[in-house]
Amino acid sequence: MEKRLYKSRDKMLDGVCAGIADYFGLDPTLVRLAWAAFTVLGCSGIVAYIICAIVIPREPAGLD
Repeated sequence: MEKRLYKSRDKMLDGVCAGIADYFGLDPTLVRLAWAAFTVLGCSGIVAYIICAIVIPREPAGLD
C-alpha cells in the first residue's frame, strides 16, 4: 500500500501539522513548533499553512 499525505483528524487548526507528522512518523508537537518557528522567522508560514490546508485532502474516515 502506498503512503499518502492527509490532513489528520487529530487537529488543532486544520490538521496539517499532525498530518505531516503522521506521514514522516514524527511527534505532531515537534512539527507544530517547527512550523511556528518557520512562521516567526520567515513570516511565510501562515501563507504556506493556508495553501497546505487547501491542497492536502482530509484523511478518509476508514484510515486510522
